[in-house]
Amino acid sequence: MEANKMKAVVVTGYGSPEVIKLKEVDLPHPKPNEVLVKIYASSATRADSMMRTGKPYLGRLFLGLNKPKHSIPGTGFSGEVVATGNAVSYFKTGDLVFGETTTNFSTNAQYVAVPHDGVILHKPENLSHEEATAYCDGHLTSFNFLKNVGQLLPGQKVLINGAAGSLGTSAIQLAKYMGAEVTGVCSNRNVGLVKSLGADHVIDYTQNDFTKGKERYDLIYDTVGKSSFGRAKNALAKNGLYLTPVLKFSALFQMLIMSLFGKKKARFEATGMKKAQALRIDLFTLIDIFKEGKLKTVIDRQFPLEKVAQAHAYIDTGHKKGNVIININH
Repeated sequence: MEANKMKAVVVTGYGSPEVIKLKEVDLPHPKPNEVLVKIYASSATRADSMMRTGKPYLGRLFLGLNKPKHSIPGTGFSGEVVATGNAVSYFKTGDLVFGETTTNFSTNAQYVAVPHDGVILHKPENLSHEEATAYCDGHLTSFNFLKNVGQLLPGQKVLINGAAGSLGTSAIQLAKYMGAEVTGVCSNRNVGLVKSLGADHVIDYTQNDFTKGKERYDLIYDTVGKSSFGRAKNALAKNGLYLTPVLKFSALFQMLIMSLFGKKKARFEATGMKKAQALRIDLFTLIDIFKEGKLKTVIDRQFPLEKVAQAHAYIDTGHKKGNVIININH
């Protein structure tokens, strides 16, 4: 491999995992305000699947109309600073760091250039690279939804749909940390995992439909978008809130209508679209919770860089537990 080249996964166009190819591409050179990170581990998430498929089509407004404008998938990363721009003072060569590139993707590669004032922090010594790279998917997104969007209060009842996934496994722990009574929805094979993370109650969706039950919840966090506000609103308390990070036109329409009528509300938010400073503050808080021993990262499977297509195929099954990690230089 040439000195100014690196290995990276490239999405050649919208489609199935077969559009993912391992290629040699130009090594990024850090701008004055950037650091160059040698990536030890990066993430593969449902957001990457959306980037690869271009679905829902509404997402192409910011992903690219005909093909991804950022061809290398992956947002989470953890690794080592190997070069810095001349305007960088907070980070130095040799620092171990982690973070995410938000809508710029590009971390399923051997190196990535990141703004020094972006979503990037020094990695705690007792946090592995594999755990760190997943922080900005499950943990950061769920913290934003529960704390900032949902404004969760102690004693409230929370239902987490998709409780065994990346966002769900994080949300259980964070909701319990915030003092909520937590109900997790998952398949029978994941009931033990969901209970082990602290869920007070577990609903096996193959046996029971939470939208038809008698229990009412102050907040429903649908991490997988498998339900809808229309279906779930009967399970909401009088002033309940339905939250989802899954982009759907129907959800956006329902939010618009219900913002005008009714006390029950629905909210969608793309956490990665928030300002880097706000995300960094939340990430610092999450690290504090981790240091208290109250937050752990569930890792399902790990793949090498050359098998990212297989990682996407696994994510597409809809059966992953926790996070999928891509091992690169580590």
